[in-house]
Amino acid sequence: MTHEGTAAVLSLIIPGIGQIYNGDYLRGIFWLIITPGFWIGTGGILGWICHLIASYTAYNRARRYVTGLIVR
Repeated sequence: MTHEGTAAVLSLIIPGIGQIYNGDYLRGIFWLIITPGFWIGTGGILGWICHLIASYTAYNRARRYVTGLIVR
């Protein structure tokens, strides 16, 4: 069972880890690759945006798993 807050905080610390915590391995790998690319490629400007989007999506997916909207 995943917790929304844990997934969001994990993904906020390291983008993609919250998705992996949720069991979304491909999404987690995607964020692990894309976010550093945006940090480096844009001098940090879009890195923050990717960081926040990764955290929000980890939270949202975990919430949908808990409420039963998504079945694994």
